[in-house]
Amino acid sequence: MKAIAYAAAAIRQMRKLPPPLRERIIAKMKRYAQTGAGDVKVMAGQPGARLRIGDWRVIFVETETEIEVRAVGHRREIYE
Repeated sequence: MKAIAYAAAAIRQMRKLPPPLRERIIAKMKRYAQTGAGDVKVMAGQPGARLRIGDWRVIFVETETEIEVRAVGHRREIYE
């Protein structure tokens, strides 16, 4: 299992979310870190990938040992 690290901006964004949604996002990230399963696509034009969780997106960069979550947000706003 890869370690999951959250950037300061991602932590601030997560704190604004309702607790049930926050728990769902954390659970999906843990599942991806353990198994590689999830709706993940490589980003075009910028480094990293995105994990789709309903209308919410998690932008992250993955290395051999770690997944660094850089942003969390609604699909309308995350790509701006």
